Amino acid sequence: MTEELWVRVHRGTQEIGGTCIELEAGGARLVLDVGRPLSARAGDAVELPAVRGLASGDDPSLLGVVISHGHLDHYGLLDQVSPDVPVFAGKAAAAVVEAARFFSPGPSLRPTVHLADRVPLRIGPFTVTPYLVDHSAFDAYALQIDACGRRVFYTGDLRGHGRKSVLFERLVAEPPEHVDTLIMEGTHVRASADDVPAQRTESEADVERAIAGTLRATRGLVVVAASAQNVDRLVSCYRAARRAGRTLLVDLYGVAVAQATSRSSIPQPGFPSLGVWVPRRQKLRVLRSGEFRRTAEVRGLRVFDEQIAARPDRYAIYTGSSSIAELAAGALDASGAVIWSMWSGYLSEASGTRLRGLCAAKRIPFVEHHTSGHASVADLRRLCAAIDARAVVPIHTEGAARYGDFFPRAAERRDGDWWAA
Repeated sequence: MTEELWVRVHRGTQEIGGTCIELEAGGARLVLDVGRPLSARAGDAVELPAVRGLASGDDPSLLGVVISHGHLDHYGLLDQVSPDVPVFAGKAAAAVVEAARFFSPGPSLRPTVHLADRVPLRIGPFTVTPYLVDHSAFDAYALQIDACGRRVFYTGDLRGHGRKSVLFERLVAEPPEHVDTLIMEGTHVRASADDVPAQRTESEADVERAIAGTLRATRGLVVVAASAQNVDRLVSCYRAARRAGRTLLVDLYGVAVAQATSRSSIPQPGFPSLGVWVPRRQKLRVLRSGEFRRTAEVRGLRVFDEQIAARPDRYAIYTGSSSIAELAAGALDASGAVIWSMWSGYLSEASGTRLRGLCAAKRIPFVEHHTSGHASVADLRRLCAAIDARAVVPIHTEGAARYGDFFPRAAERRDGDWWAA
């Protein structure tokens, strides 16, 4: 290949998740993300993308893997990457992923070097400049890559309606200049022209208000089924509980993630009106692992089932959906409510169907208060206009063929094809 910046997307031009991009310049190569496809079921074997040296670590031209953020569809195949291949990732993102592994086993991010907001990083012929972005994963980055006089900007996953929306507005107000290729996520670009994107996306502030409203309107216990790693949602729920005069109880998984952020602004033990409830499965995990410090450190903050049953109106619990059956055998009844605060698509899976059936059988009200971790089409159009790249390449989308309907200079690519930036 000539002295140009070459790019190929191994996975992601026609699907949401499983993202992997390879860049080549001056005989050196760099990989952005090594995601596990969302279509892969637990236990399914998924091969690494066909990147020379990624599994073996024996090709000196491969300089490393840059991970945009800590969601499995962007780093989930990292355990198959040779430990000899350097990894670049955010410090807090790596800490959150490591904390989560005790409760939800998965690869470690194991960063060789940490990314920092708008701090350029020289990796061979590549200069990588991370941009901290608003996303449902903590410490997420868009990535600017410069090499051979060309510039690529990869959005990773981002949004403009989260608790860190100021980061999106800053990116629009102060975009990277002279971008040749914008590789832009399009989760909300629909494959069908009949599926018109919503003009307005609910914000995290809207979710907070909705949760507070449900807490106020409910006499009994309210359980919020949400991801422990969605730190924005934890903040929204804590603020909503305070507004409704309730104590928010988080489980050990939520405690570990909040502490791993190393941000004093994130609700965690020591915050007023915040306690800890430990579900049975987490008690067993602590017992089997011998990591009794996890319960010892929150001993004075624990709230037990009998206390919840005595005053269910006093509490809201933030936990995973797998804990709801346990709660429904006790304090959670028809006077309470379950708030689903995750992607609604999970409700179509077997576990979601069982949960809905459980709530229906026990007449427990079931409501959804959620917003996406991904930018609306309207916000993507604002970003695209601000960056004004020569070409806009779809990724993390099922609607690549429709990019031209919304974004000027759309250039659809196929997985596996090399092209000059």
